[in-house]
Amino acid sequence: QVQVVESGGGLVQSGGSLSLSCAASGNTLTITAMGWYRQAPGKERELVASISNDGSTNYADSVKGRFTISRDNGKNTVYLQMNNLKPEDTAVYYCNARRFMRSDSWGQGTQVTVSS
Repeated sequence: QVQVVESGGGLVQSGGSLSLSCAASGNTLTITAMGWYRQAPGKERELVASISNDGSTNYADSVKGRFTISRDNGKNTVYLQMNNLKPEDTAVYYCNARRFMRSDSWGQGTQVTVSS
């Protein structure tokens, strides 16, 4: 089993910045990638950014140039630095741990609200 716990989030004005953290615990050797997803009211959950064990990253087009995902393998922690936030970034952000031949692990979610 792998558990992931998010921290960070909150309320910020448009143009501001926030940082999210996600710490994984348990059988972390099975993790192949970690990432952030978000879900806004009435919308489907979507990938925001992901980072593989080899450090390769992937971003949604809507956040490229504004968000940065990074990872501390020693701490089994992934970070999401969000700059120049826009009201359309408002959503619940979920941490995801992709696991080798196992089901993904998900965090409980953290709210990010960007006011205009």
